[in-house]
Amino acid sequence: MNERKVKITSEIPGPKSRELRAREEKNLAPGLQRFALMAGIVVEKGNGSTLTDVDGNTYIDIIGGIGVNGLGHSHPKYVAAIRDQVEKISVGSFTSEPRVELLERLGEHRPAPETHRTQLYSSGAEAVESALRLAKSHTGKYEFVSFWGGFHGKTMGVLSLMGSDFKEKLGPMVPGSHIAPYAYCYRCPLKLKYPSCGMACAELTRKQVKMNSTGSVAAFIMEPMQGSFGNIIPPKEFLPAIKSVADEVGALFIADEMITGFGRTGKYWGVDHSGVKPDIVTIGKQFGGGVPISGVIAREDVSHAKPWSNPSGSSSSYGGNPLVSAAAATALRIIDEEDLVGNSQRVGDYFLTRLQPMVDRYPFVGEVRGAGLFLAIELVKDKETKDPLPKNVTYRIFHEFLKRGLLTMAYEAKFRIQPSMTIDRETVDEAVAIIEEVFDEMKATGYWQLG
Repeated sequence: MNERKVKITSEIPGPKSRELRAREEKNLAPGLQRFALMAGIVVEKGNGSTLTDVDGNTYIDIIGGIGVNGLGHSHPKYVAAIRDQVEKISVGSFTSEPRVELLERLGEHRPAPETHRTQLYSSGAEAVESALRLAKSHTGKYEFVSFWGGFHGKTMGVLSLMGSDFKEKLGPMVPGSHIAPYAYCYRCPLKLKYPSCGMACAELTRKQVKMNSTGSVAAFIMEPMQGSFGNIIPPKEFLPAIKSVADEVGALFIADEMITGFGRTGKYWGVDHSGVKPDIVTIGKQFGGGVPISGVIAREDVSHAKPWSNPSGSSSSYGGNPLVSAAAATALRIIDEEDLVGNSQRVGDYFLTRLQPMVDRYPFVGEVRGAGLFLAIELVKDKETKDPLPKNVTYRIFHEFLKRGLLTMAYEAKFRIQPSMTIDRETVDEAVAIIEEVFDEMKATGYWQLG
């Protein structure tokens, strides 16, 4: 019998966490990530798929830094690489051995044969903004097409392409931004059923672009699978259909692989599930292993477009410095050496098989979906109407998981699950046991029907 990973020794949050959070709150601006505010814990250390707070409570973490924690917390090879590099040199834009290794390792796993030129940045939004500038430089056009539910960052250019109500009160948006429906089949925007729909959403996109654009579309930008909107997995025909629309109007295809890249979905790239060959790819999150690094990978001919390719035209003060390059190169080496892409597929399949019976077992579980360790549970009030559980219920679910030692994103009705790619079956079993305990209590008491 494996020893339980969860160890709860105090109330949550405990007294040390409460004291430190109170001190922080005096100086921290509002707007911290919701799960951190709701949990109220102060972390002290992490190991693999677990986190321990300053009060000595140890939790299983299936938030995974929202796609950042691919390697698990404090992977020893990763820790050693950062320690070694920071003693040598950590800043600057000069060539360094770690950056050479990083670029070579990225080249070994090209998203498409023609995509191998990489520029490095420090945040996801910064990389996507650069990809938009590159598309403009190459095509001489200025319009962009994104998708409902899409999330590419919070800076103004990419905010204009965000497919949600997050933009409210933040206008005006950048002109030339078009947002089309995404193939979210559980909640089809056209009220159709797959596969009899015939990818009608893609056809609607074709018509929308022709009717609404001025013929100046530089690029389509799409997450191969949508992360922030609820770990949405489109049919395999969707990306090729959209790529064909982009080709028709002479636009580039940008794949935003911030969340789906480097094995998260059980394949190295999210586009690998569809066979689409992107022109530009934006990368980030788990290939940094925890350090803030992102990038743009582009086709050879696209990457030479000016003014993007002029000296300092696509650079970043922090992009590709020796410290982050050493960290990211090590992360890519670990992903390969430890077959984390394969582990994501195998353990992700196992996780999905453990979750799927919940659809029949619980009246409030509408759908379970997953690709690799990119999983989600739809929590609903009614399986026919698919109305989501209200926040007063999902917030309670979050806290019920928390007090049992499971860190989750269950505060949303689209309950996203993206643990470390190093997670094993035993840890999955322990996490599922906690989910079942809470869901059994919900079903027995009926509190899911409140609100």
